[in-house]
Amino acid sequence: MLALSGCGMTSDPLPGTTGEDGQPVAVTTQDYAPAEVVKPKDGKKVKIGASFPLLDQFLQNVANSIKARGEAAGAEVSVTSAEEKIEVQLNQIENFIASGVDALIVLPQDTATTAQITQKAKAANIPLVYVNRRPADLPKGVPYVGSDSLVAGQLEMEQLAKLSNYQGNVAILQGDPTQEAAQLRTKGCEEVAAKHNMKVVFNQTGLWARDKGLALAENLIQSGQQVDVICANNDEMALGAINAFENAGMLDKVLVGGVDATGDALTAMAAGKLEVTVFQDAKGQGQAGVDTAIRMINGDEVPDVINVPYQLVTPENMSQFQQ
Repeated sequence: MLALSGCGMTSDPLPGTTGEDGQPVAVTTQDYAPAEVVKPKDGKKVKIGASFPLLDQFLQNVANSIKARGEAAGAEVSVTSAEEKIEVQLNQIENFIASGVDALIVLPQDTATTAQITQKAKAANIPLVYVNRRPADLPKGVPYVGSDSLVAGQLEMEQLAKLSNYQGNVAILQGDPTQEAAQLRTKGCEEVAAKHNMKVVFNQTGLWARDKGLALAENLIQSGQQVDVICANNDEMALGAINAFENAGMLDKVLVGGVDATGDALTAMAAGKLEVTVFQDAKGQGQAGVDTAIRMINGDEVPDVINVPYQLVTPENMSQFQQ
């Protein structure tokens, strides 16, 4: 069984699920916890196609979890990467459908343009589960497995604000602004900064990448703008910023935070370079995605939203998150 808690109809704080008429509807949102593997009924051999936007350090961990969970369930799982191209992802999904997969797991490249993916799956009568990146429009009957990115930004910035004694200037390094995770994590950073009257003086996109985070931080340093806190949407950009400030001999002048609690981020935290990150449960998202897909193949009812909670990671508790 898929272990779920906190079930029931809720007012979902993430972008709304819509009915057939396009109007918002109430959704069931439940929390995920590790449990026994969900297996296909009657020993059926099933195939699952999983389409990723890219495979960076975090998303590779999600992919590994999907593969492992699928293997444990006796399912054949194929994973593809769209290399951050919408048209490539659409082609990959069409190929999965043509190959006769029993279910699709999709981490969308662009969360605002998922209608085509949903339509293709529905037309083929193939169960579809969105994971990690929630579509802007999520039709009823298409579940989402992931974490509330607004909470990630809030947790990260609240800890950074506390460490800075609730004062100083803030720079936000955004992921891809077309994606829900970047939008909501940025909003979380902004809301907490505003609550404590801390000024956001820099807010630009680094597209989730370490080299782009480094370049943004270098530009920031060269501008002469005083910055006391870096609130990055993910660890990769945070690590890039750390490299830039370290190269400039200024790392002791800034507090840096990220999201994902990747291995590299925890290494930087252990070295005293990264102040805070937020654990996004890659393993949990992958497992819940596969479990949900197989339950749908089995004809079982599933929640609209399966929430995989975020957790704040600091030097004091980081040992709990090291692999």
